[in-house]
This record gives sequence, structure tokens and C-alpha cells, in this order.
Amino acid sequence: MRIHFIAIGGAIMHNLAICLKNLGHNVSGSDDIIFDPAKKNLEETNLLPNKIGFFKENINENIDAIILGMHAKKDNVELLEAQKLGIEIFSFPEFIYKESKNKKRVVIAGSHGKTTTTAMIMHVLKEQNIAFDYMVGSSLEGFERSVSLTDAPIIILEGDEYLSSPIEMKSKFHFYKADIAMITGIAWDHVNVFPTLDLYHKTFEKFIRELHSKAKLFWFEEDEVLQDISSKAICMQESYGTPSFKIESGKSIIQFEAKDYPMEIFGKHNLQNLEGAKEVCAALGVSNKTFFEAIATFKGTARRLEKIKLKNNLVAFKDFAHSPSKLMATVKAVNEQFNDKKLIACMELHTYSSTDPKFLNEFENSMNNADIAIIYMSEKAFEIKNKAFIEDKLIQESFNNKNIIVFRKPEGLKNYLNKQNLNDYALLLMTSGNYDGIDWEEFLNKF
Repeated sequence: MRIHFIAIGGAIMHNLAICLKNLGHNVSGSDDIIFDPAKKNLEETNLLPNKIGFFKENINENIDAIILGMHAKKDNVELLEAQKLGIEIFSFPEFIYKESKNKKRVVIAGSHGKTTTTAMIMHVLKEQNIAFDYMVGSSLEGFERSVSLTDAPIIILEGDEYLSSPIEMKSKFHFYKADIAMITGIAWDHVNVFPTLDLYHKTFEKFIRELHSKAKLFWFEEDEVLQDISSKAICMQESYGTPSFKIESGKSIIQFEAKDYPMEIFGKHNLQNLEGAKEVCAALGVSNKTFFEAIATFKGTARRLEKIKLKNNLVAFKDFAHSPSKLMATVKAVNEQFNDKKLIACMELHTYSSTDPKFLNEFENSMNNADIAIIYMSEKAFEIKNKAFIEDKLIQESFNNKNIIVFRKPEGLKNYLNKQNLNDYALLLMTSGNYDGIDWEEFLNKF
């Protein structure tokens, strides 16, 4: 097939493009902005557009299909030309379903933890040499790309609730038609497309209602919203909880059938995700004993409690946490795991939700497990998003923490950290952005 990607620079979009090229398709793409690692990956596979931008001449009748990314707009010149020519247009979740409708589809959904949980399942299946395809929103050790489409009978899909494309304004996970589904928990997010809590809940309720009668749903039993909406399912369902564990010498240990399994990951939220992953793997034929043997070597995913420093009694992590529930769980996890250290937690308000003053109260108490709590707000990012200035006092009131320190420029944050004696500290850096380009590995090497 001749396939053109509009907005090829997205995390999944560029990986899907590379996957399809490797399968022998004739692939091209365009975008008005492409960052690394997408830029590097596309360049290495000769898929990087010659010119940055969207151009009408990229579209012609020889194209069999368009895959349209959410980054594009409804009035995109390439999209308009494709519509004019009657070329078939897919969002990437629509296309992935088209390519996997004869497979057993496993969909991991939830406001938090879905990337990590998807990766856990993939890790266990790979360890057991079980053939599967996948789509996951992060780079993973042992997997060259974040998308794979082969003739495998199973596909593991991270089920995102965000919208699919500018012309298909419904959540991505509605397209996958899951045979096995898991929901990790529900906490309001993406207020730019779900402006009310009720609308956000309804997209998950719709996902549950649409599961066919022979499907199976696993859901986290401590989530009050899931306790309510899981009753809408017509399929088989089963809840899961928090496994029993202990912390010894900086390791979280799960006991199963009188045997201890030390984990590379930590944090109650991660162990809850692990429990759900265990149930999904059992539904795929993996015994619990085999699961624990395999999951013990799982080291996590990029930017999900990713350790970037362990030296001179300083431990530092990068994490993708940006929503209130993710933030609270991550801060608490590091505090509990390293309770012999002083914790500095630094969070960048970067997403559309977190830079909306009306949403800020959702962050109440989310950083109170940190000894020093820092909020970073990039002046440059606020300008790009056309967001109004947020006063320090409003941040402190919204987080219910009068001791929160606010920085808006990278120099100020780096100077503050430089003045701290970081011996016996844990440093937690949380953002879906990049702190205005601070190179944390380079910075921390000084300590």
C-alpha cells in the first residue's frame, strides 16, 4: 500500500510509520514540527520529510490511505486535499484495529499506569516466548519500536482515552474492541477535551459498555468510580487489589506460595498495576508462578520512575507524572521506598490541564509527602500555549502547601539545587515536558 502520515512526528505515529515501511509498504509523511527521538528515528529509516510543514502537493491519487494524527488541524491543507480526492482516512487507532481485527486484542486503559502495565504484560509474554504484537506509549528495553504488527495471534494495546484525530473526536480506546480489558483507575485528566468530570467518566463508561459479552474486564477494586461503572459491563469481570509486599534494603518484595520475589520496580501504585497485569497474563494462559519469575526482571519504562542517578548517597528519578493522581502516587512511592533520605520533588506544570487555573485544585495535597516541594512553570511553554500567568500564591493554595517553591526559568531552578547539599537526598523530577531543555544527567554528574 501507498500510505501517507499527516503529523508523522507523534510518538506512536512515527513508530507506526516505521513499522509499516518495514512490512514493505510505501510510506511517506509530513509534520510542522518534529522533535527527537522521532526526528532521529525517522532520519535513520529515511522517512524524515524533506521539508518541515504541510503541503497540498504531498497528496495525490496514488495514495491508498492517509493516517491522520491528532496534532493536525481540521483545516490542514493535506487533509482537505485527501478529502477532496476521496482517499481513505484513518486515525492511528482505527488503522491498528483494521490490522488486528483477527487477533485477540488486550487493551490496558486508565488515567494512570497504563504504559507501565502494558509494558509489564509485554515483558512477561516475551520472557515466555509467546508471540504477540503491541502498541505502547514508551520506549521499552528489549523492544526496538513501540509498535509491532505481524501475524501474531495476540496484540497488547495501551488504551488511551485522549481523542483520536481532528475528524474523529472520540477516545482512542473505543476503536480497539477489546477481548480482554483492564482499567487501572480513573482520575480526571485532559480538561481541554473533557471539560467536566462527568464527560471524562462517561468515556470510560462507554468503553465498559462496549465490551462484548465474551470479553473479560479486570478493574482496580479500590477505585470508587470503577466500583460504580463496572456494573455497566455485560461481559465477564473481575476486580484486583493491592498485593501484600514488604520493603527490605530498598527492594519491594512480593511473596507468592511461600517464596519471596524481589522486584526491580517499587511503589504501591506500580505493585497494584503488577497485580492487574498478573490477572491479564493468567487470562492469556500464563501461570502465576511463571508470571512472578518473569516480572522480577522487569525494570520499568522510560520516564516512569526512571533512575538517572545513584551515587554519593543521591538517588534521582525522572517520571512522566503530570496529573494529580500520578503526582501523588509517585511522590508517595519515592518517599516510602527511600524513607531514610530527604525528598525533593519537582513537578513541571506543562499540560493544558495542569496550566488551567480552574483545574489546579485537583492537585490538592499531591506533594505533601515531599520534604521540599518545587513547582516549575516554563514562561516559554505558557506563551506557546497562550496561557495566563499563574501567581505563586494560587499554586500554593491549590496544592494546599504554603511551602511550595515556584520557579519559572531553568537558571533559577538549577541555582537553587546547586545550593543544596544533596547527600542523602532523593530527587524526583516529574514532567511531560523538558524543563526548558535542562540536561539533568549532565547537571547531576556534578554531585
